[in-house]
Amino acid sequence: MKITNTALTAILAFLFIPDMIVGQSASTAARDFRQANEHRLLTDYFRLLAIPNVASDTPNIRKNADHLVAEMQRRGLKPRLLEGADKKVPPVVYGEWMTPGATKSVIFYAHYDGQPTDPADWAGSKPWEPVLRSARLDQGGKIVPFPKAGERIDPEWRIYARSASDDKAGVFAILTAFDALIATGIKPTVNIKFFFEGEEEAGSPNLKEILTKHKDLLKADAFIVCDGPVHQSGRKQVVFGVRGDVNVDLTVYGAKRPLHSGHYGNWSPNPAMTLARLLASMKDEKGNIIVKGWAEDVEPLGAAEMKAIADAPQYDEQLKRDLGIAFTEGAGKSLLERINQPSLNINGIRSGDVGEQARNVIPTMATTVLDLRLVKGNDHVRQVGKLRKHIESQGFYVIDRDPTDEERQKHPFIAKFIHVSGSYNAQRTRMDLPVSLAIIDAVQKTVSEPIVRMPSLGGSLPLSIISETLDGMPTITVPIANHDNNQHAENENIRIQNLWDGIETFASLMLMKWT
Repeated sequence: MKITNTALTAILAFLFIPDMIVGQSASTAARDFRQANEHRLLTDYFRLLAIPNVASDTPNIRKNADHLVAEMQRRGLKPRLLEGADKKVPPVVYGEWMTPGATKSVIFYAHYDGQPTDPADWAGSKPWEPVLRSARLDQGGKIVPFPKAGERIDPEWRIYARSASDDKAGVFAILTAFDALIATGIKPTVNIKFFFEGEEEAGSPNLKEILTKHKDLLKADAFIVCDGPVHQSGRKQVVFGVRGDVNVDLTVYGAKRPLHSGHYGNWSPNPAMTLARLLASMKDEKGNIIVKGWAEDVEPLGAAEMKAIADAPQYDEQLKRDLGIAFTEGAGKSLLERINQPSLNINGIRSGDVGEQARNVIPTMATTVLDLRLVKGNDHVRQVGKLRKHIESQGFYVIDRDPTDEERQKHPFIAKFIHVSGSYNAQRTRMDLPVSLAIIDAVQKTVSEPIVRMPSLGGSLPLSIISETLDGMPTITVPIANHDNNQHAENENIRIQNLWDGIETFASLMLMKWT
């Protein structure tokens, strides 16, 4: 590999100047490495993105794992698959790099699985056929051909593909940051353990088993997670917590067979209308959740956490303009305040058909998936119980299966209520721990403007499972994706500059020190 003059300077600097200066050179070294290898790096990333990665797709999820094992073998990271008893469960891809003399060990986490998606919903491309666009799709971004060697790669271009941002970007940034340090002769200051999960988007139902089985292997001082977006202002951020997550499938019933809406309308109950009324009972007109006791067990934020929210850039008005919305839920509370409260949202509703498929029919049932996000203090089982009691209070007979004919005759309103597996609680790490301060310092070294420190991310990760299973290990998240990345939806994307910034960020984290 050809080494630039700047990279050679970095190597010489490593040999002759104090360790503290090496930490400051991580960003420069990573940038030099990236600039010299941009085309190869993007080519490699496109290969990873081209492998379908829904956790339930066992053959393809294994191809992802095998691909990562090969990439880590090439780097000398001693990869292995960490598996549970069921071999169909997506494995964790593990690797390590032990630094002579290091007194601290850090686990770097990302996940390689992605959300399911319907290719028909994507505009002009397919989810596992990555393409470059000149800008964001809704801002007129056009597909551009992959640049040839020597042609400029515009950092404002975007890569459109499933998991381009969530979360193969994390895998890419972590491995490439390691490459940059090794290639430029800068030695990590910590023992590095790589932990790439394969079923995070499915709720991590087998993570606890894998962590428990390999607990000795996973001994470390901190778990640093690369997932999620940077702040909406574009500033880098360090996040000390995540919300918990639990889903509920809810179905209500009408007649046993579809009915002509002219012959039976206004007589036979319409389950779509029944479900709409039930869902509307869960929030008031301002969007506040009115399920009894919903937030009564929330653990309040401390003074340092409240100050961090107050100090963060206030971006709500700009975000409303960007999203095309005139109001927000929560009676004037900011987004950063609201994501530190438990939420209740509708992921989707289905009953009958619309558009060209619409028919004059009263459907037999209506179903929805509810997404419950939890904060510190909530318990996912207890929160589901509150929701179930609310539905019962609205006059519904609640069961966990389809109703019998006898039950249909006896109960006017029936709801099938399924607590979906893969739930977990919120997790939050103290912002003043020595490792917390070291992470803040490492990320801050990569940029001149102040970084954002957030008590909690609005999204969810299985960090409570990790912390509880690994004896209270601190878990801290360092996101890299652009906030407008369409994660979990069609047309997911990553801004290329965010990828480049992520490499520099994680190179700096691999050089951090604390006592």
